[in-house]
Amino acid sequence: MLSPVALAIVVNAMPDPKERAQAIGVWASVFGLSMAAGPVTGGALLAHLDWRALFWINAPVIAAALLLSAVFVPESRAPRARRLDLPGQVLLTVVLAVVVGVLIEGPRIGWTSPAALAGYACGAVAAAALVRVESRRREPLMDLRLFGRPVFSGAVVGAVAVFVALSTTLLLNTLYLQHTRGWTPLAAGVATLPLAVGATVCAPWAGRMVGRTGPRPPLLLAGGFITAGGLCLVRLTPHTSVLLLLTAYALIGIGFGFANAPLTNTAVNGLPPARAGVAGAITSTARQLGSALGIALAGGLVTDAGPGELADASRPGWLLVAACGVLLLLVAQVSRPREVKGPAAGPAPRPASPGRGRRPTASPRTAPARGRER
Repeated sequence: MLSPVALAIVVNAMPDPKERAQAIGVWASVFGLSMAAGPVTGGALLAHLDWRALFWINAPVIAAALLLSAVFVPESRAPRARRLDLPGQVLLTVVLAVVVGVLIEGPRIGWTSPAALAGYACGAVAAAALVRVESRRREPLMDLRLFGRPVFSGAVVGAVAVFVALSTTLLLNTLYLQHTRGWTPLAAGVATLPLAVGATVCAPWAGRMVGRTGPRPPLLLAGGFITAGGLCLVRLTPHTSVLLLLTAYALIGIGFGFANAPLTNTAVNGLPPARAGVAGAITSTARQLGSALGIALAGGLVTDAGPGELADASRPGWLLVAACGVLLLLVAQVSRPREVKGPAAGPAPRPASPGRGRRPTASPRTAPARGRER
């Protein structure tokens, strides 16, 4: 709920596209800050208290967010409230739940078992029904017309890919460092700092790049860094150098930082402010879907692996991370701005009417201001 609302606030507060891109970059850097604070704080709480403290620590953060929002955040809403789309909500929930559920339970129940086949059929039917219902509703939960814009569709696919790569990295890193290398939760959390620092530093930088040159350059950088980070660990062993591990995490974090701002800005760019919440909600759903898919896929790879086998079992996961980077490179191609055909300076001036003399040309000192000439 919070993510699309926050994005809608940023879009409405920053009407200028360049300022909006920079603001989205700063907003995206908060993801990096959370990645820095979350694992380290969680590891410290596990080391010195217990797992229940992981939930209590959120209470003061939520209280501060509520207070600051009430004091500083201006209200913004669409001119007319949209109706609740209950059928769309139910069908979308069924589709996502079935897809993620089958991916998680597939290694246990078997990919061709009757339960898995029933899941495939249920997901396909629910997806078809979702498309049919949403295309006929006047105010759909998910406006399918947005997907007719290749740039928007590319941003959604890119958001899924980025968070598949991120969640795969975090899960495989945690399991490998704690179970194979024997690190404590706090040490495993500290190991993610290069990833978090790269994301935090590069997200505002990406926002400025989007404001100056468009989304394509930062997306190319994001795809290249994520691909390189994944390829660094495709030959992971129980004794891989810590320096190589930290380098790979930093590369993936830099790629994540460069990706989030252009993808988010691309999704809402060109839409009226009233629809920014819908576009932000779709991209937010894409992020959550990517996180769930990444955890499900990575978990399926290592579900039966013991501590000594985790490194070998996780190698396909790092190939998946690299593949997500390659997909971002393709998304960057879709995000190229369209070239404007023909002259962009406006219509040609009218030729002088026959029989009329030329108007005397005014000198620079006496030239009338533009817009006042009759």
